[in-house]
Amino acid sequence: MTVESDPRMSFETSGDDLGAALRMYEDAYEGTDFVAQYTERDFSYRFRVVGDDTMSFRSSRFDARVSGEVEVRDEYVVMWTAEGGGQVDIGRDEVTLVPGTPMMFPTGRPYVFDLADIRQSLVQFERSYLEGVAAEFHGAQPGPLVFDHAAALEADDVRVWNRQVQAAAATVLGSAPVSPLVLAETARETATTLLRTFPHQLLTPDVPLPQGATGRVRGAVEYMHAFAHTPISTTDVAEHVGLSVRGLQQAFQRQIGTAPNAMLRGIRLDRIREELRRGSPGELTVASVAVKWGFAHLGRFSAAYASRFGEYPRDTLQA
Repeated sequence: MTVESDPRMSFETSGDDLGAALRMYEDAYEGTDFVAQYTERDFSYRFRVVGDDTMSFRSSRFDARVSGEVEVRDEYVVMWTAEGGGQVDIGRDEVTLVPGTPMMFPTGRPYVFDLADIRQSLVQFERSYLEGVAAEFHGAQPGPLVFDHAAALEADDVRVWNRQVQAAAATVLGSAPVSPLVLAETARETATTLLRTFPHQLLTPDVPLPQGATGRVRGAVEYMHAFAHTPISTTDVAEHVGLSVRGLQQAFQRQIGTAPNAMLRGIRLDRIREELRRGSPGELTVASVAVKWGFAHLGRFSAAYASRFGEYPRDTLQA
């Protein structure tokens, strides 16, 4: 069988210029403030990428210590090391790398890392592609994925992941020509295995995003919708998208003309209304639903509810 069009692309670079290496890695990982220090090893680096627009395999060798901040916006990335180590997501949900143990890059926000003398392998998925596979996997509408990169993985899941990576690598990194169909099937199988292996949430907003919401404001609103049922605050939202509370407030006012705490309160009021409309007076009370969604002062809650919906919560429940 003749393969007419092999869809794989490849890129490789190496050298012993530390400055050139830092610039290349900053570009490759959308990073800032990269700083490197020599270690006992003679410095050299090598970076290789093979794949297509949906999935690629990467390998990286960096014989020095390097730290900086990364925000991967358009990709989801799994990484593991064969040698070397360090910390990822320093000051937040910090993880110490263990050779052979895979982890997801933190998603949806910047994170700080500090690595030394690393031998690293990675599998990268284009953002919209993996979100599309995840939507089918979960039977939901497509939306951003948030991976718990600090969660401990089940040993059986890791073994299944490793087997799939080995099989996919034989196709993607092999010397034989590969058809677009074979590469597509390989990407889909690997994406599905990733979703089974790594704990995550699919953020699917229950209401349309506010007009004008882009970038980190969009990410903040999506996060609010996904976690409104938990005791998150605007401080948590700001941390999730990598902004200060003041920076989040300014971004919200600039893009959508409201405050983030007002947005979060409105989302929770909408959820309460949905719950009251589904219930009946004999099954639940307004007070229990309000407290469940974080409204401890029932008088202020009723006033806010009436202001938003034009009726009091007891009227919604009785109707």
